[in-house]
Amino acid sequence: MKNKILHISILSICILSSLQLYTSCISNDIPYPVIPIRILSLEVEGGSTTIDNNTRTVTLNMDETVDLRKVTITQCTVTEGIEAPIAPGTVLDLSTPLTYTLSLYQDYEWTVQAVQNIERLFSVEKQMGKAVFNTQTHQVLAYISRSSDIRTVKVKKLKLGPADITEINETQVADVTDFTLPKTVTITYHGDIKETWTVMVSRSDKNVVTNEADAWVNVAWLHGNGEDGADNGFEIRESSQTEWTKVSKENITESEGTLTACVSGLKATTSYTFRAYSGDEYGDEMTFTTTSAVELPDGSFDNWHQEGKIWNPWAIDTTPIWDSGNDGATTLGDSNTQPTGDTWNGKGQAARLESKFVGVGSIGKFAAGNLFIGTYKETDGSNGILDFGKPFTARPTKLRGHYKYTTAPIAYVSSGYEHLKEKPDTCAIYVALGDWPEPVEIRTNPSNLAVFNKNDSHVIAYAEFYSGETTTEYKSFELTLDYRDTGRIPTYLILVCSASKFGDYFVGGPGSILYVDDFSFEYDY
Repeated sequence: MKNKILHISILSICILSSLQLYTSCISNDIPYPVIPIRILSLEVEGGSTTIDNNTRTVTLNMDETVDLRKVTITQCTVTEGIEAPIAPGTVLDLSTPLTYTLSLYQDYEWTVQAVQNIERLFSVEKQMGKAVFNTQTHQVLAYISRSSDIRTVKVKKLKLGPADITEINETQVADVTDFTLPKTVTITYHGDIKETWTVMVSRSDKNVVTNEADAWVNVAWLHGNGEDGADNGFEIRESSQTEWTKVSKENITESEGTLTACVSGLKATTSYTFRAYSGDEYGDEMTFTTTSAVELPDGSFDNWHQEGKIWNPWAIDTTPIWDSGNDGATTLGDSNTQPTGDTWNGKGQAARLESKFVGVGSIGKFAAGNLFIGTYKETDGSNGILDFGKPFTARPTKLRGHYKYTTAPIAYVSSGYEHLKEKPDTCAIYVALGDWPEPVEIRTNPSNLAVFNKNDSHVIAYAEFYSGETTTEYKSFELTLDYRDTGRIPTYLILVCSASKFGDYFVGGPGSILYVDDFSFEYDY
């Protein structure tokens, strides 16, 4: 018996020794979870915020009167589980960018930078185009027409620093008319910031200049310079024709001799020639060619197919353009975006978007009926991660379509939206064109929230429609896109429809239903 016990003991020791030897050779190869750490919000006094998750950059767009050396932070929120790096009330010196390292298993370096656009002005009589400012060398140059006398220049406006807080040395600018030589002007703002500017005026070698055109499909934007105060404008013709047509004055904007004209009613894929004029003089002739129209993909909403409980807004075996949050909604319920035969003209199908509570009993979440151009990427718990946008390079002028809406009292609210409870829900339709390098990632998880920002610097054109009224019959709508730059070419199109305007924040009323049908783009004004 003793031998048996001894045998078992020796065997146990051998096993334990082997296990110790084995475990001593095991390294911890289990990777830490990858949890992207983001700054979700950063609010400041006297400015607005743009957050770029791809470059991990927070850009603060500050009012021109704010001292960038003394920027007051009012709020900073980050991904749940870590402490915000900046406390409310903190005063930062953002005259140069600051970096912060956020850590949870991995380190993420974020940059906080401030951008301040000070409106600087220098205008004189008979000016040819806007003055050119060099903020690095503190120089400004204005051109006057060829026929003007540089020794008798009359200054109309001079603003070199922030509005209302800039002191200027009046003795250096009072009654100055002779700009044969540059003038020196000293300004002071924020008490101790001094800048010495060189102010120059030069004669142009022409009285009128024709610049480039931004050519779209049925619209073109013409640019040129003429003597400020003269009879300025543009003439245009098809390149194959000889007769010129004057552009209506009501379609021309003029500021300090800078001329811009919006010409509509043009033919697609057609060559045109134009020229600027000032008085009885003409600028050089320039040529442009209009582009071709591109239809809004699958704007009829006729094509659908179903996979299990999920309704997909595209025909089977075709490339998807539209998507919805059905992948997330069907984890605890049925698709809340579906096709319907209730259309505006009794033909084909439309999209029916219903907001509702998805779940069983008290377990679940409010889900807004939605439809968007892009891709539903994945479900994060009970939240969604989406890609907004598909490649698109055309420049439409209007979005047209048909909608019908039934509103319902808002029953579900989140922090910051409590004041909306019991108020009528609101539907939303918005469209954006932008030069994003890739689709815009949207996340609805409150701890890692990222929603679409219409003030994103990548946005080129935008239009939106909201309604909180019940309409029992279809109504037509027309949204005119507001272009922030007529020369930039889009890379992506974003178009979103929702039965609940604040659905991204899980705010809305169950029973709100939005029907949308036959969306299309127009390319003329």
